[in-house]
Amino acid sequence: MAAINFEKIRNILDKKNVDKPVHLRGWIYRTRSSGSIVFSVVRDSTGIIQVTIKKGNLPDEEFSSAQKTLIESSVEIEGVLKEDRRAPGGYELKVTEYRVINSAEPFPIVKDQSPEFLLDQRHLWIRSQKLTAILKIRSTVVGAIHKFFRERGYYEFDAPILQPNQCEGGSTLFEVKYYDSKTFLSQSWQLYAEAAIFALEKVYNMGPTFRAERSKTSRHLSEFWMAEMEAAWMDLEELTKISKEEIRFIIKAVLEENKSELQILGKDSDKLKTIANTDFPTITYTKALEILNKNSNLNVEWGKDLRTIEENALMQHFETPVVVTNYPLEIMAFYKPPDPKDPKTALCFDMIATEGCGEIIGGSQRSLDVQYMKKRLLDSGENVDNYQWYFDLRKYGSVPHSGYGLGVERVVSWICGIDNIKDSIPFPRTMLRFRP
Repeated sequence: MAAINFEKIRNILDKKNVDKPVHLRGWIYRTRSSGSIVFSVVRDSTGIIQVTIKKGNLPDEEFSSAQKTLIESSVEIEGVLKEDRRAPGGYELKVTEYRVINSAEPFPIVKDQSPEFLLDQRHLWIRSQKLTAILKIRSTVVGAIHKFFRERGYYEFDAPILQPNQCEGGSTLFEVKYYDSKTFLSQSWQLYAEAAIFALEKVYNMGPTFRAERSKTSRHLSEFWMAEMEAAWMDLEELTKISKEEIRFIIKAVLEENKSELQILGKDSDKLKTIANTDFPTITYTKALEILNKNSNLNVEWGKDLRTIEENALMQHFETPVVVTNYPLEIMAFYKPPDPKDPKTALCFDMIATEGCGEIIGGSQRSLDVQYMKKRLLDSGENVDNYQWYFDLRKYGSVPHSGYGLGVERVVSWICGIDNIKDSIPFPRTMLRFRP
């Protein structure tokens, strides 16, 4: 007996082979019965299609099974494609064979469920159209990042997740028992990447990152994914240029591959297209404060970091992401050097996105001054001995170099236009949640 050629729903709708038999398999997305007819919507990973099951068009046992089948039951169906403007996608499948693979129990997720309940049921809720669309866009974003760097001669380089050093502040470290010692979950790939650039020159990575921030906002996760890059011979100006190119490259990939997902999410593709084809402005931190204090009626003192409220106010004056450089040196990490032209500021930048998304990229040139970095670490209470291997990098052929990290979930949230960053990752981990 010949194997059945099951087709994906998107292929069926794209081909539009009206009056021809097709086979599909998937899950019942919606269903209702009206006496001698059952109307169902079936989904698979590519989309949804309406199927109509009429009594008399198939054996009584199969029709009875279709009447009883609950949502999320898995099915295999044969039918004939017909045009119907009322149906999703403009077509429906007139069923001639109907087989239930697994008859689902009553599904626990119905309308008007609280966000916390949906997070409790995340293992089931990722089947929803919204989350499925977001996860597809996330996959495109990640794929685009790999493609962007590989096309530009970067090598993928992996660093350990278990690390003895802090990179972004000791207060946000997750401590891990390591046999008879202790170590920490990675805050960043950066320090190890700095070792790699003396061999490979240009490296990038995609990996999980952990920050024990005691924050319950809609913009923070305790575990998230960061796409980082590091390059020898690169200064801050070139670094910001690469970051802008990467974001535009990602947006163009999503526009090309995820038109239907953007529609499901109600996202304005034209606005994304404009952003993808526009250069992003670069301003200094000092200029940002001037805009905020003059045009947004705020009173931000020089030396304060930009919080969510200031970032959101700043972005009211821009239509695209903005690169902000030269933040105050004293509030920056130990490895960010002073700008020789303005020593009270660091050679660093953040890229801030529109629509309240906030920072999506942060990076800097790297300091080459070991004594400066030791002092900064001592001032923050760190044990300098833990960084001797890192300081070695400055002793043996050190060169100017720079790098940045892109928050994958921040970028996905911004592109998808979702309010809570928890929906940009399959199973979010936050201060209050580490299940399921």
